[in-house]
Amino acid sequence: MLVGVTGRNAAGKTAIIDWFVARGYNSSSLSDSIRIWLRQQKQEITRDNLIAGGRELRKQGGAGILAEMALEQIPTNSDHIIDSIRTPDEVHTLRHREGFVLIEIRAAAALRWKRLEARGRGGDATSEQEFIRQEEAELVAADSAGQALVATAELADVVLMNDATLDDLGQQLQTFVEHWPVAAD
Repeated sequence: MLVGVTGRNAAGKTAIIDWFVARGYNSSSLSDSIRIWLRQQKQEITRDNLIAGGRELRKQGGAGILAEMALEQIPTNSDHIIDSIRTPDEVHTLRHREGFVLIEIRAAAALRWKRLEARGRGGDATSEQEFIRQEEAELVAADSAGQALVATAELADVVLMNDATLDDLGQQLQTFVEHWPVAAD
């Protein structure tokens, strides 16, 4: 099964990835290609540079280029989960692989801000105002090279709410895996 994850900052994408990896899935991120490109350009890997690098790669190779690059590395019929899906064209490209399922993870903005503060990841916003500004910049794309989290979320096959505990999220994921038609094949 090929699972993709989309969602806003600090909604719980990494928790989903970790849950699937603990169950034998391999994982990758569409941002991996951007990181490689940034290193080749001798640029620091920051949140802003990742966003700008993603825009540049999409301008050069088309809106689905990051997904195309990822699919080249993922064996057919393998159990794999992909993070950092941020545009509808990436979803459309990934849907070319049979059995692809897109999960959107949601959590309230106030909760996501608390999680972001607690995790202290480099490149994260250092103020709530910056957090809001970053999020607003990612929601709707000005062109096909930009991030479009709202339009991407509209393509999700399943939506999970991550407003409680990790155990609760794990139970939702277990139910998803047990009941999703492609998972039973």
